[in-house]
Amino acid sequence: MSTVAVASMADLAESRYRAPLVLVTSDDHPLLASVDQPTSGREPAAEPAVAPGEVGAVGADSSVLVVVVASVDGAVVVPDRGRRACTRVGVDVDRLIENEGFRADTGGLLTVPLSRAERPWRLFLLGVGAGEAADWRSAGAVLARRAGAKGRPFVVADPDAERVYAFVEGHALASYRLADVVAGAVPDGDRAAGGSVAVRVVGPSPDGPEASGGRDQPAGQQQDVQPDGGQQDVPEPQPATADEAAADPRADRVLVLSLEQAGDPAVVDAVRRARVVADAVCLARDLINMPSLVKTPAWLAHQAKLVASQAGLDVAVLDHDDLVREGFGGLVAVGGGSPRPPFLVRLTYDGPPGPEGVEPGHRVLVGKGITFDSGGLSLKPSVSMASMKTDMSGAAAVLGTMAALPELAVPGKVTGLLCLAENLIGGSAMRPGDVITCWGGTTVEVLNTDAEGRLVLADGLAYATATLEPDQIVDLATLTGAITVALGRRTAGLFSSDDTLAAELAAASTAAGERVWRLPLTEEYRPAIDSPVADLANIGRAMDVNGGSITAALFLREFTGGRPWAHLDIAGTARADSDDGEISRGGTGWGVRTLIAYLAGPGSG
Repeated sequence: MSTVAVASMADLAESRYRAPLVLVTSDDHPLLASVDQPTSGREPAAEPAVAPGEVGAVGADSSVLVVVVASVDGAVVVPDRGRRACTRVGVDVDRLIENEGFRADTGGLLTVPLSRAERPWRLFLLGVGAGEAADWRSAGAVLARRAGAKGRPFVVADPDAERVYAFVEGHALASYRLADVVAGAVPDGDRAAGGSVAVRVVGPSPDGPEASGGRDQPAGQQQDVQPDGGQQDVPEPQPATADEAAADPRADRVLVLSLEQAGDPAVVDAVRRARVVADAVCLARDLINMPSLVKTPAWLAHQAKLVASQAGLDVAVLDHDDLVREGFGGLVAVGGGSPRPPFLVRLTYDGPPGPEGVEPGHRVLVGKGITFDSGGLSLKPSVSMASMKTDMSGAAAVLGTMAALPELAVPGKVTGLLCLAENLIGGSAMRPGDVITCWGGTTVEVLNTDAEGRLVLADGLAYATATLEPDQIVDLATLTGAITVALGRRTAGLFSSDDTLAAELAAASTAAGERVWRLPLTEEYRPAIDSPVADLANIGRAMDVNGGSITAALFLREFTGGRPWAHLDIAGTARADSDDGEISRGGTGWGVRTLIAYLAGPGSG
C-alpha cells in the first residue's frame, strides 16, 4: 500500500520529458572558418574571435560534427559550408564518399572517427535523400539515435524553415526517454527543467545583435505561468553564450544547428514550433507509459488540471457523483467494477481569430481514456492485457494537443474532452446483457464488456453535440483490434461523416508525418448494431458482417447528432514494440502531431 501512496503523489507535469535544447548559430564558428584553399569560391572569412575549444565558442564542445548531404539524380551533393567543415577537420569529403560508396539515401549515415586532440572526435555524413520534409524528419531521428544522449551534435546544413521544422521535430521525438516519475527514478534537474526558452540563436543576424538573432527566443509569450494559472513578468532575455548553454539543466541534450540563415525569423520560429509540438507528443508518451498502478482516472484528471494551469487553459472536472447526477451512464457503467471511479475532464482553449476570411469555428476533440482495460467480465487473455495501460492513448493525445495550442497561437476555439475510467472486474461491474443509458438518453445493450471504449466515447460525443455547439468533432480511441489487422501498426483508421473534415485530417496527417487511411461507414452494416431490448447493441449481433472497426464507428456516429464528425481508430499506432524512426518503444503519442496540424490549418508544419 505504501508504494501506491507514494507513487500516486508524483506529478508528471513537474518531471516529464522535455525536448533537447536547440542552439542556432551562423557560420561564424571555428569549425567553419576558411582554410588556405577555400573550396567555395568565396573570399576567405575572417578568423573567428574565439578559438576552438574556448568557452564561448558555440559548438566547440560538440563531439560530433554532422554534415547534411542530399542525393540529386543519383549524385551526392555536399553544400559549400559542409565541404569547408570537412576540410577543417582534415577530411576530403569527395574522396570519402567515392571510397565508401555513400549514396546519401534518406537516413543514411557514414561515420568517420577523427584523429584529433580536440573536439569533434567523429564526423557524420547524414543523408536526406531527395530533401523533402519527411526526409529531413527521418534524418533528424537517425541522428538522435546514433549521436547518443550526450553527443551534442553540431549540424552543418542549409534547409529552409519547413525542413528545419521537420529535422528538429524528428530529432526531439527520437531523443525521447521515460520521465523520471514514469521510470521510478529520482528527478534529475535535466528532465524537470521546463524552461520557457526553447531556442537560442547565437551569432549575428541580418538586423544586428539587438534583433532576434542575438537574443534568447522565448517559446511563447515572455511570461511564466504560475501553478494557480496566474502570470508574472520575467526579465528581457539576454544574449546567449556557449557557457550559458553548458549551465542549462538540459545541457547534456543539446542540438547545435549551424545555418547560414540563422537569424531568419522564419527559421527561428520553425525551431520553436517544432520543439513545442515534440514536447506535446512526449507529454502524451509519458502519460501513456505511466503504469496503471499510479495512473488511475483521478490521477490522470489531476495531471490534466496541472497541464491546463501551466498552459493557461480553462478546465472543469466532473467526478463520479457529477457523472451519476448528470446522466453519464457509459462512464459510470464502465468504471463500476473498479474501486477507482471515473472522471470527465473538459479543457477549453480560446485562440485568436483566424486569418482574414477564415473562421475556424469551434472544434471539439474527444479522447478515450481507459487507464487500464482488463476487459471486465468479458475478460481479456493475459497476453492481450499486458499492454492495456496504453488504452488511454486517445485521451493522452487530446491532452498533449490542448497543452500546445496556446504556445502555437492556434486560431479558434477548441474544447478537449477526456473520458476517463478503469475497466475491471468487481462486484459492481457491468455484465453482458445489461442495458445502460448513455448521456442524452440513448440506451445500449452491453453484449461484451470488453467493447467499453465506445461506451465512454458515446457519453463524450453526445455531451459535446448537445451542449458545446461544435462545428466539427474528432474523437481518438484505441478502439478495435480489427484496425490493426486491416492497417498494421503505422497507419490509423479514419472514419468520417463529412468529406471536408476527412480531407482536412488526411492532409494534416500527411504534413505531420503520421499516416491515416479512410475507411467506409458502410450503411449495409448498420443493422448489425440493432438490439431487441435497447436502441443499440455495443457490438454487432443482428448480422454476421465482421468489419469490427466499421461497426464500432457506426455505433459512435449514432451519438454525433448529424454534425461533422471524424473518428480516428489508433489501436495499432498508439503503441510500438521497438524504436522506429521518430517513434519510440511504448506509447507513441500518435495523433498529437496530426491534431495540431489540423487545428492550426494549412502550412502549420
